[in-house]
Amino acid sequence: MNDSKTFIYDGSFNGFLTAVFIAFEEKVHVADIQKNSVSQNGLFSDTETIFTSIEKAKRVWNGIQAKSSSAIKNIYFAYLSETKGIELLLYRYIRKLFASERSIHSDYSDGIVLKISQLAKSVGREKHRMEAFVRFQLTQDEVYFANIEPDFDVLPLISKHFRSRYADQQWIIYDVKRKYGLFYDLQRVEIISLDSQEIHTNSIRKSDTFSGEEYDYQDLWNNYFKSTNIKSRINRKLHAQHVPKRYWKYLSEKKEAV
Repeated sequence: MNDSKTFIYDGSFNGFLTAVFIAFEEKVHVADIQKNSVSQNGLFSDTETIFTSIEKAKRVWNGIQAKSSSAIKNIYFAYLSETKGIELLLYRYIRKLFASERSIHSDYSDGIVLKISQLAKSVGREKHRMEAFVRFQLTQDEVYFANIEPDFDVLPLISKHFRSRYADQQWIIYDVKRKYGLFYDLQRVEIISLDSQEIHTNSIRKSDTFSGEEYDYQDLWNNYFKSTNIKSRINRKLHAQHVPKRYWKYLSEKKEAV
């Protein structure tokens, strides 16, 4: 009898943790763990649909955290990398974590541990870049709006930063790549989806979506940015390393460079 299974879950992190719980509970060989939006039937494994359970997800989360606070951070960050096959890789990492009496999160001689650590660091760098490079624009509705297009799904990681920094303003940060965003209404942050297909970049062309006052501020900032640059000291290669070109279309100070 073939007890190898492919778990299909709803695509949420809690759904993934629920799948991990079921895998341990049923003591089966896990062939794969796949999002229901991209699932493919395995040739040599049965499939099982996982229904997300917050209680089961919390038990896995608390169990991992009890083993290693560093490991739980690496797991969450690596999951947000959206790397193909990340679920199965993380499941194997978690199995190693629970099977070992010592902490494994820094055992880089293990290929799986090394890969998870590398992915977590990449996501962490993208998180910090988004916190630095988000540029809000004031809309006619008095809501500050920003488009982003990060390499990884870092919106859940930057929510706390912007809620703390802009606690007295309503704002939306919208990921145009993943088609969802965060809306802060002065009390809480909610996940939203927008019907609009328009992507607001730092185009010189003005949009009716934003207030005239907003463009006045952008012009001031752009002029300040240009006036503080010393052309003879510009190191374009170094600048591109610190501010990668893929972010430029959302930076108001880069209007003439894009």
